[in-house]
Amino acid sequence: MDDQTLTIEEVARGIGAELFGPRETAVTEITHDSRQAAPGSLFVAIKGTTLDGHRFIDDVIRRGAVGIISESEPPKGFTHAWLRVANAREAHSKAAAIVFRNPSRELDLIGITGTNGKTTTTYLCFALAEADAIRPAMLTTVEYRIGENSEPAVRTTPEASDTNRFLRRAVSTGCKFAAMETSSQALDLHRCDNLYFRVAIFTNLTQDHLDYHLTMENYFDAKKRLFDGRLGRPPKAAVINADDKWGRRLADKIRRSVGRIYTFGIETPADYSASKIEVSLLSGTSFNLSAPFGTYRITSPLVGRPHVYNMLAAAAAAYEVGVSPASIIAGLEKCIGAPGRFERVREAAPFAVIVDYAHTDDALLNTLQTARSLTSGRVITVFGCGGNRDRSKRPLMGRVAAQNSNRVIITSDNPRTEDPLKIISEIEDGMKGISVEKTTVSDRRQAIRRAISEAKAGDVVIIAGKGHETYQIIGDEKFHFDDREVAAEAIKSLSE
Repeated sequence: MDDQTLTIEEVARGIGAELFGPRETAVTEITHDSRQAAPGSLFVAIKGTTLDGHRFIDDVIRRGAVGIISESEPPKGFTHAWLRVANAREAHSKAAAIVFRNPSRELDLIGITGTNGKTTTTYLCFALAEADAIRPAMLTTVEYRIGENSEPAVRTTPEASDTNRFLRRAVSTGCKFAAMETSSQALDLHRCDNLYFRVAIFTNLTQDHLDYHLTMENYFDAKKRLFDGRLGRPPKAAVINADDKWGRRLADKIRRSVGRIYTFGIETPADYSASKIEVSLLSGTSFNLSAPFGTYRITSPLVGRPHVYNMLAAAAAAYEVGVSPASIIAGLEKCIGAPGRFERVREAAPFAVIVDYAHTDDALLNTLQTARSLTSGRVITVFGCGGNRDRSKRPLMGRVAAQNSNRVIITSDNPRTEDPLKIISEIEDGMKGISVEKTTVSDRRQAIRRAISEAKAGDVVIIAGKGHETYQIIGDEKFHFDDREVAAEAIKSLSE
């Protein structure tokens, strides 16, 4: 075998596995998805919450897989390679880095974590690199993109083999820079282990995903993994929201592990700060950026104070990896952000219709406060909460909507296998005792139509929760549904 050929024995040694069966077989791929198994691939058999990868071993062998990584003993009479490990998820990330030759080491890789703002901040980082003539790549909730080539995202943060395969492809096409969202669940499930992050960004932390993490302390600890070295090594630099109490706590805890820490904020003195903020639905957001490289007046097409935080974070990360100040300013002023993040429906109407991904109480509060600051009319809010997800945030979102809207229409989000009316009832629990005009319309299409039919000149209609999503999940089925399309159709129908 030539020097470039990777053998099963080398992978086993690299991940600390007990190896059974053939040792010199060449390995060219690795996957956790049986459908991706092909000649030369290793298959990682992971026991998930709904599926057990061991069920697909016969199938992947038929597809040409040369070996299995598993926490279990090999089946009796199994003739292919079997790599027994203590933790399949940890082994998956180690093996993926080995098989794809550590592509993250060849990139300025930025990881973004936090409850809100991850997607927009990732888009901004991509735009700032692009403005500096650096070929970038990004992994987001919305899409996976390498330069001008894009594909729809499967999940916010892919499994380790998918990420390393993507980053290797990015390197092979000339990318020197990549930005990616790192969700708390992905961090907890070892999907980001063994990635070499040049910069890690912490946007904020508010209640979400407690169905998975159970407590805010667990949630915070999962986020902290991106910074404290548990992924394999700490990032060279951290960029942290100084206005967020969890951000300040994070900065204190990682001072000894991270070489450089940069803060950003609006209310708190920080390395990157904003002042004299002006927001307009028509012209976007303007503010004075104060940074180590100078002070500049920024005019961005992004609308809202929350986006100022995202821009500060992206500017700090970009400057750390060598993007020029001129390119940072140009990129901030050009980037239109991520789809479905305070996105205005462009159909002509005497009122504004905004689609936003806000699906936590804090994100909804920021969206509604932005809307309130931009209108002298009413704020009409349409929203629901997802089924089979964190139930504790439902009354919190109901309270925020009631306190910051003139009119609330509670509807379905992705109810999945839960009863939509039960979800709506739990949202309403948080609205008790608050004087607000409210209606429940469980059919989301009808709810959007009703809000738009009631809107008057000068009002703002906020359709929250799904943002860029182009589907709705009811029961076990996924149907095409795009809030932006439905809203545009509703506006058109007003003149018919």
